[in-house]
Amino acid sequence: MSPRTEPRTGTGTRTRARTRTRTRTRDADAMAVTAFVLGLVGLLVMNLLLGPVAVVLGALALYRRPTRPGRARLAIALGITDVLVLVCLVTADGTWSWSLT
Repeated sequence: MSPRTEPRTGTGTRTRARTRTRTRTRDADAMAVTAFVLGLVGLLVMNLLLGPVAVVLGALALYRRPTRPGRARLAIALGITDVLVLVCLVTADGTWSWSLT
């Protein structure tokens, strides 16, 4: 029998599904790490932009079920903290950025 006329056993479908699941999990892990880093950086600079981005990316990563969901949860917490720091800064001295003077 030639390779073209052999009957299909269905293993190709399972392999594709496993590959798709691995890719989706890898993407979720990368999204969680990215959100975490943005949340950390957002504590120092660009709170208004990086905080909400960290929250959204962390939530999307949780939705896609990463292997370590703690990173995504921590990213959401850091994003919310970024926004709270911004609110404290604006309330304290009316500025949208850090000032040392």
